[in-house]
Amino acid sequence: MNQAMATTAQLFEEPFDADESHWSVLLDEFENHIEDLKLLDERIQRRVEKLEQQCHKEAKEFAHKVQDLQRSNQVAFQHFQELDEHISYVATKVCHLGDQLEGVNTPRQRAVEAQRLMTYFNEFLDGELRSDVFNNPDKASSGKGAREGSCAIKEAADIIQKLHLIAQELPFDRFADVKAKIASKYHDLERQLIQEFTSAQRRGEIARMRQAAAVLLHFKGYAHCVDVYIKQCQEGAYSRNDVFEDTAVLCQRVNKQVGEVFSSPETIMAKLIQNIFENKLQNFVRDNLEESRKADAEQYLKNLYDLYTRTTTLAGKLTEFNLGTDKQTFLSKLIKNIFSSYLESYMEMEREFLRSRSAAVLQRYYESKNHQKRALGTGGIQDLKERIRQRTNLSLGPSIDTHGETFLSQEVVVNLLQETRHAFERCHRLSDPSDLPKNAYSIFLLLVDHLCVDHMDYALEIGLAAIPSPDSKNANLYFLDVVQQANTIFHLFDKQFNDHLMPLISSSPKLTECLQKKKEVIEQMEVKLDSGIDRTLNCMVGQMKHILATEQKKTDFKPEDENNVTIQYTSACVKVCAYVMKQVERVRISMDGKNVDTVLMEFGVRFHRLILEHLQQFTYSSMGGMLAICDVAEYRRGAKEFKVPLVLQLFDTLHALCNLLVVAPDNLKQVCSGEQLTNLDRNLLHAFVQLRVDYRAARLGRHFS
Repeated sequence: MNQAMATTAQLFEEPFDADESHWSVLLDEFENHIEDLKLLDERIQRRVEKLEQQCHKEAKEFAHKVQDLQRSNQVAFQHFQELDEHISYVATKVCHLGDQLEGVNTPRQRAVEAQRLMTYFNEFLDGELRSDVFNNPDKASSGKGAREGSCAIKEAADIIQKLHLIAQELPFDRFADVKAKIASKYHDLERQLIQEFTSAQRRGEIARMRQAAAVLLHFKGYAHCVDVYIKQCQEGAYSRNDVFEDTAVLCQRVNKQVGEVFSSPETIMAKLIQNIFENKLQNFVRDNLEESRKADAEQYLKNLYDLYTRTTTLAGKLTEFNLGTDKQTFLSKLIKNIFSSYLESYMEMEREFLRSRSAAVLQRYYESKNHQKRALGTGGIQDLKERIRQRTNLSLGPSIDTHGETFLSQEVVVNLLQETRHAFERCHRLSDPSDLPKNAYSIFLLLVDHLCVDHMDYALEIGLAAIPSPDSKNANLYFLDVVQQANTIFHLFDKQFNDHLMPLISSSPKLTECLQKKKEVIEQMEVKLDSGIDRTLNCMVGQMKHILATEQKKTDFKPEDENNVTIQYTSACVKVCAYVMKQVERVRISMDGKNVDTVLMEFGVRFHRLILEHLQQFTYSSMGGMLAICDVAEYRRGAKEFKVPLVLQLFDTLHALCNLLVVAPDNLKQVCSGEQLTNLDRNLLHAFVQLRVDYRAARLGRHFS
């Protein structure tokens, strides 16, 4: 095969020639290769057959081995079943034997125990205690040698406790003496165990404490042992002059210890906490509150709030301990027992204190102003006066001079709100949840009475009474100062309503009552503010009217020498514009929000009406008409400061109207048809044209016929 391949290689290395001899050589090579491959295939096939035979042989051998193993396994399984049945049979016999032994041993043990107790009982009956278990505990034995003293005491305690139970069943007349002796020994051992427990507690020996407590658990004196423990663990615990912090630290320490000493630590912790609340905390609270209750109501309320808060905070810390099933109810009951007598009268005292403190704040303020409060009328007559005043802007009473004093004090308001805020905080903490909305509402009513009625409403009434009549000269229009301060107070009042009252009533029916009351109070004061602003605007117009009447001369618009006019606008216009700018600035300072635009619009409309009516009082020459246009242009420039589109539009129209005073007669019709005048009443246009000096001479009326 290798030779054939070499020949093939040589064949392909030589230059290829398509001659027939080359094809024959190539064919021979292919045939030789095919023969070689056949021989190779036969050899491989024989090897495969040999391997298959070997594999079949090994598979049969493996199958025989598996069958042998299965048979062995079945035999072993049968042996295991037989062994299991035998074990079950033996176990049944053992259990039966155990039951039989127990049936024999239990009565025997009871008999031995009864005999032992009868022996000890006979000693008490004879009056002579001979056993070491009672006389010499260190040498006491129980069948296995000497015991330690504590174990001997435990053995003696176990015996005497059983004898004591037996003695209870014996008739008194026959066994009075022995019953007394057993009882005496019972109490001696009980006292000895308590002393051992107490000594171990003082030395910090947890193991001995645990042993003594375990023995005492079956004695009547166990409760006394617990009392001793509670008393001793409090010794020296209150040294930092903070009873609440000291209590938290004490309970944290004891909680770690009771689990190592007592079998029911949750009961011991509950008794400790109850003892602290009913003694230490209750005495502390009583001493602090009773001292201030009669002397200082404010301090009493502060102390009550502080003590109750600190007590509830302490109770929250104590909930981390295991105190039994319902520790929340347990702690709430302890707190209630301490504070119930104080909380019952709390709300009445809170209202009385807030009432007197608020009245004192107001009185102190008015005294500082040397002001004696006026008695404002109430009832039907006052209501009638108020309705008439709102409709007519009449003062309906003697005008007073407050010398610019608003009788509104932000300091007073802050003091009243602060006192009320404290009351809300105490109310939230100290009120029963079911009474909280009602109590908060009563505090809110007091705030309304003192802040809104006694202070704000009174100041508004005084301010209204001090507003001068519209025809007064150089009057002090300070009511805008009242409005400014009232707005500030409204914001403070509303903030406290939302921040401190709403959380207390938001989920109760009292919410509707509070919102309604707030709405009524604010609406009543807004009516008075609106009335005062309206009357103040009338006074402003009156002042402007007085300036015009004093400063404006008829010759201003019909000068004697038409060719010798040197002024751009009249002095009356200058003074009115200066006054208007001043009042616009005051309105901006006094109002807030949309109220600024509302009041300025009303003021601008009245300003326009005044100028319109004022201009219609004069007769205008050609030069006088020009001066009127200059004046109106100046008024219009002032109207821009209002920043109210309607006011500027009114003065634009007025400026266009004044053009009728100077336009050529032939152009009147065209001007009247202009964009700014086309929608005006033709009677008004005609009235303005009639103000011209040449109205009759030029027969201008025909343009409106």
